[in-house]
Amino acid sequence: MLSINPKDIAIEKLHSYLLSAVAPRPIALASTIDSNESPNLSPFSFFNVFSANPPILIFSPARRVRNNTTKHTLENIKKTKEVVINVVNFDIVQQMSLSSTEYPESINEFEKAGFAMVASEKVKPFRVGESPIQFECKVKDIIELGTEGGAGNLIICEVVKLHIKEAFLNDEGNINQQKLDLVARAGGSLYSRAKEGFFEIPKPLTTLGIGVDSIPIKIRNSKVLTGNDLGMLGNIESIPSKIAVDKFAKEHPQIIGYNSVKKHTFAKAFLEKNDVASAWKVLLMK
Repeated sequence: MLSINPKDIAIEKLHSYLLSAVAPRPIALASTIDSNESPNLSPFSFFNVFSANPPILIFSPARRVRNNTTKHTLENIKKTKEVVINVVNFDIVQQMSLSSTEYPESINEFEKAGFAMVASEKVKPFRVGESPIQFECKVKDIIELGTEGGAGNLIICEVVKLHIKEAFLNDEGNINQQKLDLVARAGGSLYSRAKEGFFEIPKPLTTLGIGVDSIPIKIRNSKVLTGNDLGMLGNIESIPSKIAVDKFAKEHPQIIGYNSVKKHTFAKAFLEKNDVASAWKVLLMK
């Protein structure tokens, strides 16, 4: 394994490792205005939600590695203490990328990227009309993490108004993740499209799962089952009873007599369908 002391490598290389390893990252398309109320728009992938009460979003415009300068977004926020964070979905990803171009301060990135400027209700910066969800925010704090190139500046924002396009809601009024089709940032020029990579993991039981340590050692030492498989098996309230296993065996007589590899392979197929109970019964069959 390659082991690195961050202080022993160039910031550019460390920056590359961090962005490739901590990925994918959600994108904040941040809209600000300067002291003359001229608009600015720029995307940032050092971004996430950190609280619901109060509703807090944090993003970080880092100092440029190559020349230690700061971005217009940071300078504007220091003066106005307001920002609109627009989420980025696949429909606007190319326009978002264009808005990241380092145009001179006088240039309006909304116009360059072809975005509609929509007036906000609680803050002065404009919203991106094409963004499916927009957060109007007041800036509570700015935490400077350093003074050299690559240093971040945590912008702690409280959401004072949010706007969600109804086309992205389901019948229950919740956000439909498939329709939303968010994109995220990775290392280099790579992005990921969320809806192409969704998979579901049932949440841990409200009661206690038995845990991997309670799984019989012969199953834990399986050459077929992975750590993920064992995690699913451990997230069950109790191991199936002998009566349940015997009933399952009568319904699947072809499994009787399987060696451990074939039995574990058969159980793995059930786990891939999220049928943990059947997987356990296979594994417990004699």
